[in-house]
Amino acid sequence: MKLILASNNKNKLREFREILEPMGFDVISQSEAGANIEVEETGTTFEENAYLKAKAIYDMFHLPVISDDSGLEVDALNGAPGIYSARYAEEGKRCARVLSELENVPDDKRTARFRCCICYIDENGNKNIVSGACEGKIGYEKRGTNGFGYDPIFMFGDRSFAELSADEKNQVSHRSDALRKFRELIEKNYPAKQ
Repeated sequence: MKLILASNNKNKLREFREILEPMGFDVISQSEAGANIEVEETGTTFEENAYLKAKAIYDMFHLPVISDDSGLEVDALNGAPGIYSARYAEEGKRCARVLSELENVPDDKRTARFRCCICYIDENGNKNIVSGACEGKIGYEKRGTNGFGYDPIFMFGDRSFAELSADEKNQVSHRSDALRKFRELIEKNYPAKQ
């Protein structure tokens, strides 16, 4: 089944392909489909932003579209950066900002989660939304060289997401959790698409 990913984020596209292609999905980016637009994320929730992105691409092609909106929620920061994760600071400075804001926060109060909301719009315009999460905590420094975004400071057990291999991360991440739920949704509601 071919899916247009409503994103041009290369890291996100790689993760979607790594997780969905073994399930039988052919994932192409919106630019590969011919959509060279940037959708403004004006929603107040991950769900709203995922829908805005999927709907914009669906309206162009009327083909199956999948999108996600995801981010880091830090409990000691009242859920920030949340939906503003990608805009919380300049590229390359987001981790430093979170670490700075948690400078005097003790270990037991550094709980956090990555959250991912996926919106799927089928060829008939029907909308489906699933969500996934991965619980962890924020470390005290950047660790590891894999992954992207907040991965170097997000601790899953005794390792950061950036210290996990792609295969390890794809087994436990918020995105893989949401994509497993997406697959279950397809199997249940769209059995002919398999």
